[in-house]
Amino acid sequence: MDKTRLGAWLVISLAVAQTLTTLPTAAAPELGATAVIFNAAAAFSAYLLLRRPDRGRWPLVVWSAGFFGWHVTGLATMAGLITTDLDPVFFIASQCELSIAYQAVLATLAGFAVHLLLPRPEKG
Repeated sequence: MDKTRLGAWLVISLAVAQTLTTLPTAAAPELGATAVIFNAAAAFSAYLLLRRPDRGRWPLVVWSAGFFGWHVTGLATMAGLITTDLDPVFFIASQCELSIAYQAVLATLAGFAVHLLLPRPEKG
């Protein structure tokens, strides 16, 4: 499996994980619906890239970078470094440690997806 396909599958797994954790823990219905729409759009972008890997991958790079920024913001909010008033959104579990682990794992996956999806210079 090449790096582009692996990156696309990482984005799909991110979208599925985020959707599955958002639905039962949505603090507000509007935020939950927005999250599901964003995740569906990212998964659809990944699907299109998997169908035609020779096409542009930049939309998927942008989605991955956005997911990375979201989860890093969640980690910074939970650490008390910044205040966003989104604490109920970032704390997805009853225990703080589980929420931190979730944010850290998904931030790492998103970071790897960006790394794998960025174009490489041709060796020659």
